[in-house]
Amino acid sequence: MSIETTPSSAPDPDWERLVAGYLNTPGESAVDKPAVAVDLMGDTPLTPAWTKTRTGWKSRAAVGRVNTVRGFRKWLRRQITEHGHASQIGRGIRRVALWVQGTEGAQVTAARHEVQQTQRDYKAAKWAHDRRLMPGKEKEKRRREMEGAFSDSASAMSKYRSAQRDARMRRAVRGIVALAPIAGVEGAGLQLLGAPGGLAATAATLATFALIGRRTTAGELYTDRDAKIGDGDRMTDDMVNRVYRDARVIAADDTLRLLTPCTLTAGGKAWQVVFQLPSGTPAKKALGARESLANGFGVSVQQIHQTRGDREDTVHLRVSLKLPFSSKPSRGPLLDAEKVNLWQPIRMGVNLRGEEVFTSWVERSGLFGGEPGSGKSAAANDLLLAAALDPTVRMYLADGKAGADITPFEPIATMFDTDGDPDKLLDILQYMWDVEIKERRALAKEHGSRKLTEAMAAVDPRVCLAVLLVDEWSSYGAAADQKTRQEMERLLRLIVQQGRALGIISLAATQKPDSDSVPTGIRDILSIRWAMRCLTPQASDTILGQGYASAGHSAQDILKSQRGVGIYMDGEGAEPDLVRGDYYDDDEVAAIMGRAYALRQEAGTLPLGPLDRLRAAGEDGEMLATLFDLYPEGVELLPAARVTEGLAAAGHPVTADRLAVLVPRTDEEKRRQEVNGSKVSVYPLAAVRRAVLDRYDIAL
Repeated sequence: MSIETTPSSAPDPDWERLVAGYLNTPGESAVDKPAVAVDLMGDTPLTPAWTKTRTGWKSRAAVGRVNTVRGFRKWLRRQITEHGHASQIGRGIRRVALWVQGTEGAQVTAARHEVQQTQRDYKAAKWAHDRRLMPGKEKEKRRREMEGAFSDSASAMSKYRSAQRDARMRRAVRGIVALAPIAGVEGAGLQLLGAPGGLAATAATLATFALIGRRTTAGELYTDRDAKIGDGDRMTDDMVNRVYRDARVIAADDTLRLLTPCTLTAGGKAWQVVFQLPSGTPAKKALGARESLANGFGVSVQQIHQTRGDREDTVHLRVSLKLPFSSKPSRGPLLDAEKVNLWQPIRMGVNLRGEEVFTSWVERSGLFGGEPGSGKSAAANDLLLAAALDPTVRMYLADGKAGADITPFEPIATMFDTDGDPDKLLDILQYMWDVEIKERRALAKEHGSRKLTEAMAAVDPRVCLAVLLVDEWSSYGAAADQKTRQEMERLLRLIVQQGRALGIISLAATQKPDSDSVPTGIRDILSIRWAMRCLTPQASDTILGQGYASAGHSAQDILKSQRGVGIYMDGEGAEPDLVRGDYYDDDEVAAIMGRAYALRQEAGTLPLGPLDRLRAAGEDGEMLATLFDLYPEGVELLPAARVTEGLAAAGHPVTADRLAVLVPRTDEEKRRQEVNGSKVSVYPLAAVRRAVLDRYDIAL
């Protein structure tokens, strides 16, 4: 079980929010965050306001307790090494003793050696002088040599005694300097606090010796020995520089320039820092070294997150304390939303920093991709469910895999296809181009503008947004003939290009967004990208754009357990960010769709059903719609007399000839059928359906 920890004494400035110019206070959404000026001179305290709240103190106390246990275990493991405190105290005592002894011993030894040498010279001179058989002049010469050797020996002895006195004095002074503080602290502790004070003073003395002996004979410090975040160590400047050197991002003699201190995030979930790379080192080199950096920090690759700053030499580093997005997703906000305004930014999920990711879909289009089971359909639901809760939004939905993902939206969709039928998709695209785009272009001209805006929608109810979803385009392309496929591509490209300014939001979702799945000419103009888990870096690049995988943004790194997680790029030129979309299960989707249906029913914006559209088509259309009321369930044939009588009773008197023109029948259908033992003229329900489709292009 992973436990997120943060030292209780660590500063926690939440730098991402500070640099962005706002503070994040618990309980506030990203929309409600008050803007504050960035303190460039550093006058504002680095500790954010949330740490002073009751929740902040409680959170820090909890992680502090966990860190205490972890720190004690690390301390025990450290004691058996040369960096143990006993070893440090021993080295400190030896180093103090050597300092007290000093270097005067060498001078005393040299003086003693000189005394010994002069004494040997004197003895040799005296032995030579004491010889009896020698001339008188030689005897005098030997006497003078003996007296000189004696004088030299006496002088050397004087120097030796002086060196001894000087050494004893210097050692005594250094001993007093070394022992006086110890004695003073011990005496003061005993005098003021008694035995506890004496113990405290002894501990302080030992701590001082440990501090003196903290470096080994080779000059190594304990903090220099491969400290890793994965082992519970704090992120430090030395650690960051060491890891980036070992990863060959910077040279051995280069140093990163840290723009912010190494600090924990507000929730204590990750360490983060912002730094500048040495001159000549591009950010791409750092972004592409995630595996080596993860090894250096002692974490998994998924826990390393780097983004390029405003400059090419600036990198924002975040190291999570546990695997991101491995916990259960939080409750989706749409469950509590009574209504949504799609003209405003909507929440698409939560990023690594725990911030809500809001996106404005006005004049935008999107591409969601990933392997099966990665959660792209659930991610697309974030937009579709929000659009459903805006009663003014028209929805055009098509699912090429003939699944049940868009089935809940059928009651409110203007047009939809859940069968993966290319002809039905072509009908949707043709209707949008011939009717929807035409009406919107006329509205823009009426308002004297090139595009439709929220301000126009506020004064003109005819101005609204529309959402077009095409899921699994490749399935439609595979099932269609060449002519139909080319026409679908042409219409979709026109709708994406021209519908953007007219309030049409286009969204494509696919398992593998290559040129076969989504045509290149369409894929390149979809501005918002969301790459869920992919099998290869190339597939990830196909969604996000060429080169993002080599720059450290590869959806291949997303684990299978991280469903609904993808690399999200909010518009052209935006830096990709790892985001988990909000998840809604079937019951929650049903609850939201029930509210959406009620909203549209109250606003009168529910799409017309086939019969309603038929009735709105004129007198003949209303008459044909009435025909369907005459056919009871399970009946496919009705006598002509009964049909005319029923129409007359409903207020539509019609002759047999007029009915034959209104509902033409084939020769086979005109044959008389046996009804109740007699031959009568009948009208098949299939003929009525065919007449409606041929005349009004409405499938019933």
